[in-house]
Amino acid sequence: MKYVLKRLIFTYYAIYIGAVLIALLGFQLFKSGVIIDSQSSMGIAINSILILYIIGSIPVTLALFNKKTKKWALMEDVNTKLNVYKKAAIIRLIIIGSGFMLGILFFFLMNSQSMIFCAGISAIALFFCKPAEVKIISELQITDI
Repeated sequence: MKYVLKRLIFTYYAIYIGAVLIALLGFQLFKSGVIIDSQSSMGIAINSILILYIIGSIPVTLALFNKKTKKWALMEDVNTKLNVYKKAAIIRLIIIGSGFMLGILFFFLMNSQSMIFCAGISAIALFFCKPAEVKIISELQITDI
């Protein structure tokens, strides 16, 4: 249990560290003049794709994870439950975290408020995915550790 929790917490905070590094990179690119016009066809396409990605990926990822967690809770072996949960939770964090990091990057590259709103929505969703031992025990219905 402790290993699974440490791995998930590492992944969770690595996403935030990656977001800070991407913000620094985006700021440097912005300062050096690398800008994508948000009104150009490429800017509109990037904006639309990222918004659709975030609007689609967050609810689908959270719903599928919730559905699968209920299925995994019925498993007998605790180690199997934890291993499957760990893999799926890392995938969930990466999917939601990628929207967060892309939103930050394109905020700097496009100077678009909609991109920072997208990053904010992903950050809120990511907050709801924060790993905790109590949460894992509750979701997997583990009675003996």
